Amino acid sequence: MKPTLVLVGRSNVGKSTLFNRLTRSRDALVADIPGLTRDRHYGHGKLGDRPYLVVDTGGFEPMATEGILHEMAKQTLQAIDEADIVLFIVDGRSGLTAQDKIVAEQLRKSGRRTLLAVNKTEGMAASVVTAEFHELGLGEPCAISAAHGENVNELVTLALQDFPDEPEQERKDEHPKIAIVGRPNVGKSTLVNTLLGEERVIAFDQPGTTRDSIHIDFERNGRTYTLIDTAGLRRRGKVQEAVEKFSVVKTLQAIEDANVVILVLDGRSEISDQDAHIAGFILEAGRALVLAVNKWDSLDEYQRDIIKRDISRKLPFLQNFARFHYISALHGTGTKGLLPSVDVAYGAAMAHLPTPRLTRTLLAAVEKQPPPRAGMSRPKLRYAHQGGSNPPLIVIHGNALNAVPQTYQRYLENTFRDAFELEGTPLRIEFRTGRNPYAEKSRAPLTEAEAKRAHRRRRYGRKKYG
Repeated sequence: MKPTLVLVGRSNVGKSTLFNRLTRSRDALVADIPGLTRDRHYGHGKLGDRPYLVVDTGGFEPMATEGILHEMAKQTLQAIDEADIVLFIVDGRSGLTAQDKIVAEQLRKSGRRTLLAVNKTEGMAASVVTAEFHELGLGEPCAISAAHGENVNELVTLALQDFPDEPEQERKDEHPKIAIVGRPNVGKSTLVNTLLGEERVIAFDQPGTTRDSIHIDFERNGRTYTLIDTAGLRRRGKVQEAVEKFSVVKTLQAIEDANVVILVLDGRSEISDQDAHIAGFILEAGRALVLAVNKWDSLDEYQRDIIKRDISRKLPFLQNFARFHYISALHGTGTKGLLPSVDVAYGAAMAHLPTPRLTRTLLAAVEKQPPPRAGMSRPKLRYAHQGGSNPPLIVIHGNALNAVPQTYQRYLENTFRDAFELEGTPLRIEFRTGRNPYAEKSRAPLTEAEAKRAHRRRRYGRKKYG
């Protein structure tokens, strides 16, 4: 097991900056705004050949009894319970505060081994800036600068000195990554907690509770998944705060990084244009899709019929391939079918499509319905092969393919989708005009006499030299 290092401290002391430094990533949002991080954020780090797990937490307010600060404190306490060692981060420029003393007392009660790191000490004498923090009684403070990397390796070395050296085992990244996306306050975080069976992320009745994209690994029925809880996507005109703009970017990146996206809709409100825009972006990104209509248990039969007709009218482009689930994330109703649908969509997105079968399917489709003429000629579709996955890409070779209309391309997409049972994933088709490279490779090179004969035929015609 990798040692687990948990970063704890009050708001805006640089925990997320240190998290990004330790993981050599930009996974955690960083801004000069208190309370930006709210949920537990896990990442992998390495010091030389020694791997470790690092956990970022929100600003710790142990005395909070209600509201979002209380929920953040609960997340931090859960992280401390999981810790092998706690890195208590304080701000060297603002000095020792009453809140630091409260956090230190809470850490002493936890019984976890704690190292005190005084951050933002670049350009300052270490002995001077750390002097007052001895009052916390947590041992020798370590002066660091997370932003500049000063003494960070020394801090990690000190944290890992009591753990045995274990080489990192190569991790196979072949499991589904599932992004949970949708508008604000539709129940994304509640759905994540229901799927995990624990209060892993903060689910609060307030739009904008989730600000960062939280990656969570878990196992179900012997299979590994990664859930990505994301911030809600509002219309561009309503996104004004800088933090929300960063959150939107992280959500869009999460969609790009995922294999399957679960789009969550609010069943108690009509399907909005923003829902359609989000679905369109998912398809443009080429990601497999499962649609979940949440808060279904609070609707009567008439309201359910209305929302189903609304989906058919505003999201018709999802009807052909995406699976629909009507759920209650809060009570767990209907959620058992989500992961099986994710498995189906993931299998379709990563499917291997044999070239001979693709070509036979293409020729059968052309024989059944030839492409329409373009002027005096008709496009000729000769053979097909797979050009990629996630989403599946089918490359079709032939002549005059730039004249194939969109309607015929959709006909081919539906034909391939039915033939290979590609449910839950978009399918892309690319046309390439030119000769068959496989046929050219199999053709024997011409002898000198045959080359001269071919040249004379091209120059003087077939009748004289046929």
